[in-house]
Amino acid sequence: MQTTKDILMIDPGNAFGVHRRNNPFFIENFTTIEQYQLANENLDSYTCMVIHGFVDQEFLATQKEKIRAFLNQKKIVIFSGHLFRDWLPGTSPFIPRVIHSHLDYVVTIAQPHPIFAGVDSDSMTYNKGVSGFFARGHHPIPDGAEVLLTLPGGEPITYIDRNSTEGTILVHSGNDLFGYMQNSKSTDRISGQLLQWVHDENAKLQKGRAVN
Repeated sequence: MQTTKDILMIDPGNAFGVHRRNNPFFIENFTTIEQYQLANENLDSYTCMVIHGFVDQEFLATQKEKIRAFLNQKKIVIFSGHLFRDWLPGTSPFIPRVIHSHLDYVVTIAQPHPIFAGVDSDSMTYNKGVSGFFARGHHPIPDGAEVLLTLPGGEPITYIDRNSTEGTILVHSGNDLFGYMQNSKSTDRISGQLLQWVHDENAKLQKGRAVN
């Protein structure tokens, strides 16, 4: 797998991100900046921007044109969390799932995709026997988006949008997908496979097309 530092990770500075700051996987593969540095950061050398749900979305709303310009340079943005402000092109606010039982949080693989290859849906649905950790709602998708994972009503958990900008947007309505590792479950595959997908997607974008 290619190892570079051209993936920019926006660090919200919360306690949940402490392990990432000292984890070799993140140190070797990402350039991490504190979230408010984004306003002055030169993005030319980066191919992908990774943004966590704990980020200050009020601040990101002031940076929406910078984020759109980044995408229109045929680059990638990955967001994991619950959107409530308009800063990411083509997106809509998060809608919580109305639940009646733990089965309302069951994750279904909508179609095979390299990011989730070999990942069992039960491993995503349940953590120590409890459901709801992986996703508790969805974001309505833009036209033409590719849906990867769904909830029982067909609500999209994870989707890829290649139509709203000249780049690629991946939205996941749960915790950071790069955080799935070292849990002795099939979900441990996600972080590495997502990293490889970023490199592959960037290569295709630079060639003028992106598929899968």
